[in-house]
Amino acid sequence: MLNDIEFVNLFSVELGEDYRKAKSYVKDVPTQALLHVRSFSHKLTSLLAEPKQIRFESPNLYDRIEQLNQRRVIDVKTTRALHKLRADGNRGAHPEKYHLTPEQLQQLSERAIKQLLALVESLFSVVTKQDKPEFYFEEPNSLAGRDLCYRAVMERDPESQYLVGMSLKTRALMQREQELALQGSAEEAVEDRSTTSLKQASYWFAQAQEKDLNALYEHGVSMIHGYSGETNVEAGERAIAKAADAGIANAMALLGYFYLVGTKQFAVDLELAEKYLAQAAKLEQSEAMANLGVLYYQQQDLNKAYKYISRAAKAGFPHAQYHLALMLARGEGCVQDNVKSTHWMAEAAEQGQLDAMFSRAQSMLHEDSVLGQDLTQAEAYLREVIKYGHSVPAMIELSIALADGILGRIDVVSAAALLKMARERANQAELDVLIPLWRSLLQQVDAVLAVTTSKDEIISLNKAAELLSEPT
Repeated sequence: MLNDIEFVNLFSVELGEDYRKAKSYVKDVPTQALLHVRSFSHKLTSLLAEPKQIRFESPNLYDRIEQLNQRRVIDVKTTRALHKLRADGNRGAHPEKYHLTPEQLQQLSERAIKQLLALVESLFSVVTKQDKPEFYFEEPNSLAGRDLCYRAVMERDPESQYLVGMSLKTRALMQREQELALQGSAEEAVEDRSTTSLKQASYWFAQAQEKDLNALYEHGVSMIHGYSGETNVEAGERAIAKAADAGIANAMALLGYFYLVGTKQFAVDLELAEKYLAQAAKLEQSEAMANLGVLYYQQQDLNKAYKYISRAAKAGFPHAQYHLALMLARGEGCVQDNVKSTHWMAEAAEQGQLDAMFSRAQSMLHEDSVLGQDLTQAEAYLREVIKYGHSVPAMIELSIALADGILGRIDVVSAAALLKMARERANQAELDVLIPLWRSLLQQVDAVLAVTTSKDEIISLNKAAELLSEPT
């Protein structure tokens, strides 16, 4: 009987190679696995379009999926499956931006492999015009990761060294995201694991940078941010410029950003910013598309701004999705469309964009028909914004919801704790909003304490009153 890799090879030899690579990286380099999942999805759209002689209007994976759906080449189930794989691939590119832990990233890559296999299984007979053969699924193993490390260390293979560096960098950025989220909320000191991982990543990028251009770019980023413990901004920027001139998409995107905002070495030059961002955008670099949109927005060319921010949003870049929602709500560079605006705000929130999460939570909590609704998602969004963004407005919003019973329960202790946390971080404008709420909640606590006879309630209210005592 065939195993799953042999089965996908029967479906398509080219796609079978992407599937094999994706599966081989699941255990040890899940980011690389998810990038191959995205590559597989992109090539699959071409395979599905070929018999119908469909020419895609855009290289963007989102647009390609939608075009196949509109032409009835794929059904709704397949469309949803492809969009799910597209989204998973986006998370693989920048997992730290989606607030994933290393464990969650590996689980995501394992699920994506099985979803990809299920999609091939559903399309097999349609594409190959053959009956689907029996096959079995072999669980992923760690052999690829060990082989990668062997080639990096023993054979000094530049690509392997680069991939080992990327695995360590990704792990470090996710660790740092968690460490920053825990700072100030943990009673004990947060263990700093990310610094060690970044130093190791820096070492491997430095080893590979002379022969691997992607490693050269990462080496430049490493020097700018001091992964090794020491920063060298000028050398880092020169390395990025060299990689950009060699055609590396991420390097062109970053160099374009340098020219957009200005650095010590690169003065603001909007023509060069446009040049490099446009080159990276042609290679579907989503951050470059978004920044190109920002450049045109600043120049008040709203039509072009909408075009590129829309492309970046469809490519899965959460910040672009948030800004696209705002442009659609205002009718900037497009016809005003509140339905589409809500869709993209929800998409950005689902992908962990903090401003979008806060906006969605506020919308859910302040809808006219909010009473009786399940607001679990709104609460979850606010807690994520508080955890990762330390947002005072989110703390205030959640405190009000808990004190007023909007979430289906009244929890004055948590409401008081949130106000205390907000007061410690608030600026003057936020304090002007917070202090009246603080006093109102304290009056509410004192009023209930004066009449209640419940021991449990008295304990909770005294705790809330303690939290709301005026700071010394």
